[in-house]
Amino acid sequence: MSFDAAREIMVDSQIRPNDVSDAPIVSAFLRTPREAFVPNSRKSVAYSELEIATSPGRSLWIPRDTGKLIKLAAIRPTDIVLVIGAGAGYEAALISHLSETVIALEETTELVDAMSERFATLGLDRAVAVEGNIAAGLPDQAPFDVIYVCGMVETVPDAWTAQLADGGRLATVVMEREGLGRGKVFTKAGDTVAARDGFDAFPPKFEQFNRKQAFVF
Repeated sequence: MSFDAAREIMVDSQIRPNDVSDAPIVSAFLRTPREAFVPNSRKSVAYSELEIATSPGRSLWIPRDTGKLIKLAAIRPTDIVLVIGAGAGYEAALISHLSETVIALEETTELVDAMSERFATLGLDRAVAVEGNIAAGLPDQAPFDVIYVCGMVETVPDAWTAQLADGGRLATVVMEREGLGRGKVFTKAGDTVAARDGFDAFPPKFEQFNRKQAFVF
């Protein structure tokens, strides 16, 4: 089976049936070659309903979860988007078809250089990879209309919500307890940030954002 055919099957069997039928999002999935973002040894299962590790601590989620979180973020064509912990860059590539500009933030030169090469090869001129501390976000280039987090977290750093524009959205999956996570969107209005639940999911987690354990005698 060709990758193009597999991509269409993924969209028809994993994206659309899960209430992600918005034409721009469906088009972004159809235009983005997922196989370009996975290790060579995993290309044959690039479009399967699987999580795929791309580097230490970074994974592609199952397509259904990615599609639902992108939908929850309500990305507009004029939006400037920051992708936190972008890994191989797949989510940033998808979002580049929906936004004005997407900045993919990662912590190592190796990941940033690999993303930059992929973006250039695929002609994604609205996506740029940047190196930095993901916990700090990218304050020098804030505010952002959307911040999209590529790993489940237990806590959302204040530094991230502080970098949202007024009316900006932060989309992530928050772990509520072991085995249960909720896709959420945090919307900023003035000095207030309000959260709205979206869907159940349990994707790979960013361990550095675990809740601090309370001391017990």
